[in-house]
Amino acid sequence: CDVYSFGVILWELATLRKPWQGMNPMQVVGAVGFQDRRLDIPKEIDPLVAKIIRDCWQKDPNLRPSFGQLTNYLKTLQRLVVPSHQEMLSPHAPQEIWVNYTP
Repeated sequence: CDVYSFGVILWELATLRKPWQGMNPMQVVGAVGFQDRRLDIPKEIDPLVAKIIRDCWQKDPNLRPSFGQLTNYLKTLQRLVVPSHQEMLSPHAPQEIWVNYTP
């Protein structure tokens, strides 16, 4: 159940939408639990993110990834998105950031 819910949270982050809009909690239980429905994953979503979400939503909980596996998937995704420390220290990047705050 927790991994499934984590998949829903990833879906929310990826789509910036609320899941099951317009449905009350009992309708969601019926749609997911009895009708085996899943949220639509837009084709614009990164394929790796879409795969992680779908894996979290496997009908058989034994086929869902563990949180350890999810951590590895997300680290892989992070490497694709976040520049390495060396790239961040390029000569063109500012070395320090100062913020002046006056209440």
